[in-house]
Amino acid sequence: MQDRDKASRELKILVPGNQPMVNLLGERDELLKIVEKSFRSSILVRGNEITVRGEEEEELEAIAKLFEELIMLLSSGMDLTPESVERAIEMVLAEGELKPSEVFTDIIISRRGKAIRPKTPNQKRYVEAIRRNTIVFSVGPAGTGKTYLAMAMAVKALLSKEVGRIILTRPAVEAGEKLGFLPGDMYQKVDPYLRPLYDCLYEMLEVEKFTRYMDQGIIEVAPLAYMRGRTLNDSFIVLDEAQNTSPEQMKMFLTRLGFGSKAVVTGDITQIDLPGGQLSGMNVVREILVGIEGIEFVYLDERDVVRHKIVQEIVRAYRLFDSRHEREDAEEGDGL
Repeated sequence: MQDRDKASRELKILVPGNQPMVNLLGERDELLKIVEKSFRSSILVRGNEITVRGEEEEELEAIAKLFEELIMLLSSGMDLTPESVERAIEMVLAEGELKPSEVFTDIIISRRGKAIRPKTPNQKRYVEAIRRNTIVFSVGPAGTGKTYLAMAMAVKALLSKEVGRIILTRPAVEAGEKLGFLPGDMYQKVDPYLRPLYDCLYEMLEVEKFTRYMDQGIIEVAPLAYMRGRTLNDSFIVLDEAQNTSPEQMKMFLTRLGFGSKAVVTGDITQIDLPGGQLSGMNVVREILVGIEGIEFVYLDERDVVRHKIVQEIVRAYRLFDSRHEREDAEEGDGL
């Protein structure tokens, strides 16, 4: 695969002849330009041979590793995109234990040719945690795929008959608005809170199948308060926005779990909408459920944000802002 000229710090990568270069480099070299922007070394392509020249041996090795990973992804049937190439570069440079080929080839479900899969090493760990545990708590900021991946795993479990139904729930906590002022009956009042869950399902199931499952009660979307007093057997349950549960609500939810069921609890502890400084069940449960087999906590951060790249920067900026203010408050407290 590689032939290195140590004197000139030159490295050559031979792309298999059965792999069209346009798939690797992109239309009008769109993907190649992303790679070039990320490294100082020069990259020259002639035919199916890529020559990399640079001053740093480590960078040459990183670029070689990157192209090997991209070629492996193409060989697995995955189409490269600017986003996937950028993610692959981040993983290679981070030198983590998971390679791009290990993360991106984990297809959860596929619909209309679109595959739903992890996009970061932490997301891959999250998916694996759901597979091997009964209850998984996913903690992280907006846009990290907490709910989306949990629901994809739920749909896969339903379609493969691992469970008999999906139950999706959220606490109907007001984020600045009052439920009482919304028009309609109780179902209509809470519908806006549950709408994001419906949106995810529409992406993962055909409309006819989704409608049929809803009518038959195979998929249920309901406010958290409606879970009280029930025992949920043979179900995949997703509790979303769990940072807005009280400790009592969290205990109530967790004790609904019946035989043959699995639960995923997601939340962003930086966006708690509970009134009057009330304790969040998501925060409290992290101190209570320690060392229990079958329960795992997975933490995502701004590196796992899969929305527009600027969202990563916004999340990072807020984190730094909060950290700075916490330090200032601590310093003021020490000065008293």
